[in-house]
Amino acid sequence: MSPERPTTLSKAGKPASEGGKRGAKKGAPADSGDYTAKNLAVLEGLDAVRKRPGMYIGSTDSRGLMHCLWEIIDNSVDEALAGHCHNVEVNLGSDGSVEVKDDGRGIPVDIEAKSGLTGVELVMTKLHAGGKFGGGSYAASGGLHGVGASVVNALSIRMDVAVARDGALHTISFQRGTPGAFDKPIPDAKFTPGTGNKNLKKDAKAGKISKKATGTTIKYWADPQIFLREADYDIEEIHARARQTAFLVPGLTITVHDNRTLVATSEKFHFTGGISEYCTFLQPDTPICDVIRLKGSGHYQETVPVLDSKGHLVPTDVERDMEVDIALRWGDGYDSTLRSFVNIISTSKGGTHVTGFERGITKVVSDTLKTSRITKASDPDIIKDDVLEGLTAVVTVRMSEPQFEGQTKEILGTAATTKIVQNVVITELTRYFNSRGSKAQSRLVLEKIAGAAKTRVSVRAHKDVQRRKNALESSSLPAKLSDCRSDDVEHTELFIVEGDSALGTAKSARNSEYQALLPIRGKILNVQKASLSAMLDNSECASIIQVIGAGSGRSFNLDEARYGRIILMSDADVDGAHIRCLILTLLFKYMRPLIEDGRVFAAVPPLHRIEISGAKKGDFHYTYSDDEMKKYLASLTKADKKWREPIQRYKGLGEMDAEQLRETTMDPEKRTLRRITIKDGAHAEKIFELLMGNEVAPRRDFIGTNQIDLERIDL
Repeated sequence: MSPERPTTLSKAGKPASEGGKRGAKKGAPADSGDYTAKNLAVLEGLDAVRKRPGMYIGSTDSRGLMHCLWEIIDNSVDEALAGHCHNVEVNLGSDGSVEVKDDGRGIPVDIEAKSGLTGVELVMTKLHAGGKFGGGSYAASGGLHGVGASVVNALSIRMDVAVARDGALHTISFQRGTPGAFDKPIPDAKFTPGTGNKNLKKDAKAGKISKKATGTTIKYWADPQIFLREADYDIEEIHARARQTAFLVPGLTITVHDNRTLVATSEKFHFTGGISEYCTFLQPDTPICDVIRLKGSGHYQETVPVLDSKGHLVPTDVERDMEVDIALRWGDGYDSTLRSFVNIISTSKGGTHVTGFERGITKVVSDTLKTSRITKASDPDIIKDDVLEGLTAVVTVRMSEPQFEGQTKEILGTAATTKIVQNVVITELTRYFNSRGSKAQSRLVLEKIAGAAKTRVSVRAHKDVQRRKNALESSSLPAKLSDCRSDDVEHTELFIVEGDSALGTAKSARNSEYQALLPIRGKILNVQKASLSAMLDNSECASIIQVIGAGSGRSFNLDEARYGRIILMSDADVDGAHIRCLILTLLFKYMRPLIEDGRVFAAVPPLHRIEISGAKKGDFHYTYSDDEMKKYLASLTKADKKWREPIQRYKGLGEMDAEQLRETTMDPEKRTLRRITIKDGAHAEKIFELLMGNEVAPRRDFIGTNQIDLERIDL
């Protein structure tokens, strides 16, 4: 098989890359008439693998080289999972070869009816061919796509396969995926391609062997035309993978020989404790409980394409069973160590089984803490990070034909796994926490998790204090901000004040312990009409965003807000209402979670101050609208009381003295605040666009239609 790129010929018989029509200028676009079906190249057999190796093994560096080795080893381990293999031997040769030998059943050597090929040649030369489709030969396997061995074969300059089966040793060789024979036992020996289906031969030198002696030996040399020169096998990574596999398949012995150095090394891996022993091996800290084993199973149905008798793929509902086996242990440390596997394949990036595990364990711990006396109602709620702190866990599921994201199998995608794993964890871990025999250890675990939650909240509070301190020291905060002293976000208030004239009075009227002031000069930019860049360039908009400190738009984080309440304090007139509307437009468009969380308020300053004649000094009454004033004066007249004329009408906040402003607008004991809420987000967005957007005609129609029903208080 040639590794070269297929050459497409033009009508003249010359390579199409050498030019199009005669007389065509160099670099000129080809005429559409020159692009026909003759220009299309079809990659047959394993050509696609050699053309795009990254699609199958991820890369052509050391990572891809190692992936090829895992594919071959996993096929042997699948035999162990099925109960037919007890020993796997890996040999790294000084000539760059890799040999993987097992004592499994051996690849079938008889003829497969549809292809007319022996089982060995079929598996080694055809993509998506093997015994792992439909669950007939393997109930659970790692190599499930049927491309592993054939891909490695396609990317090898030479591969030798020997199968001990049926009392004989059957051998076959390949060069870059093509079956044939070599005249010498070296990769660059002379190669003669085979013909027909007679490529698999019985080894005459081996003669007859015991029928009980079965197994497969695969030896290959990676193709230097495919892999980078610096690509190499990492013996430490191989040892780690062999150790991990031996833990996952108790009783399996994996031996790794490295003959690449002057002094050959050999490591043997064999464990009987399974994932419980693996969990102990992985744990980096001192345990506070024994290894907890959670076992269970689940049943699900999925629709998969299945080959019918005519060779057609037909969508079929298939019943599946899944086995869940989890080992976990808490330690006194802070880091979590989690390993997840599907059959024997490591899912390094998690997947649906890890999601189910995390959801289940978080729910069980949270519910158990609520029903126990370890935590109080005032203690913080438990989150996933609290539960995972100091946890070492090995999560394994065994299932037929799992759905992975890509051939590299780093993420499990089978949707049903989440619910099954979650149910097993909830059932078994709840039983553990309620068991009398584990009561003491359970309490230690629960107390540790509750302590982690309290520590998390304390650390966050400390970070909030530091952030506020750093923000105050930063030059990015506006100099006109008069901040408060308190670090308690839940009790602090930011007053956005209209105009500098009211700022001086507000400074004297506020409680500087928890009330901050930010003056806004005039009417800010209407952000509903303006672009994002224009909004950020506007100094008043930028000041509001910087002072609140939680970002804006998609990056807005409510937890980063520096104040628990945002209070808009403007004059009780039309201009004040307009300014308030502009600020609300900014908050709605770029900091909406503040409004949704109920943190935005409008102050309600009075319009009039009425001094009662003959009453004690300082006996004043404040009214907030003309109608309210008229009703109050009528009640005074009815009670035969008089008032001092003229009645003071406030044109703005600046006309009040500090005592009046504090009493009427800023003192939490006496003031009135109007909370800004959103009942219907979509409707609110339409109203903002209608009233503050670029389209004038709809706004004019709305005002004309609703002006009679609109009251000043609605502003």
